[in-house]
Amino acid sequence: MPTFEDITRHHDADPDEHPWVNGPPPPTTVVLTPYDPGWPHRYRTLAADVRAALGDVALDVEHVGSTSVEGLAAKDIIDIDLIVADPRDEDAYVPPLTGLGYTLVVREPSFHQHRMLRLADPVVNLHVFGPDSPEVVRHRMFRDWLRTHPEDRARYEEAKRAAIPGGGNVMAYNARKQEVIREIYDRLFRAAGML
Repeated sequence: MPTFEDITRHHDADPDEHPWVNGPPPPTTVVLTPYDPGWPHRYRTLAADVRAALGDVALDVEHVGSTSVEGLAAKDIIDIDLIVADPRDEDAYVPPLTGLGYTLVVREPSFHQHRMLRLADPVVNLHVFGPDSPEVVRHRMFRDWLRTHPEDRARYEEAKRAAIPGGGNVMAYNARKQEVIREIYDRLFRAAGML
């Protein structure tokens, strides 16, 4: 289990690391859609497929990201955290997921051995972490905080909308909303007695 220090520290990937397995994706326009009450059902179907394909390799599967927060506008992309014993052992999970249509697109050893696979239809970002990754805890805490704190949910949605006009790729969009995300993390960590 990660320590409070591990969880509350903002980890960044090595800037010299080239995470894109097949090169960076082309710039896309970020489009936010109103909350879709069908997102949780879509997640449950996707999660069941992942669990069926991986069996015991899937230690846990969680709906995270904006589509997991009722009432929050989001990109129409389901974010899922998949916990496996060792993300470096790609042979244990990539081939079965490839059979479902997923493609390995990101490999970030410097960021908790993070891997990301993408499904094109419906669009899914499947984030792979190990059981001791602090990022898994952070994702769940952020999701749960936004579910129960409407002021921060609204603040986050406002930051997302303000980040769109800058254009560029999703990484640039994410960077433009990072300050607000970190402010929210600070509040939720303090409320949890972790800071």
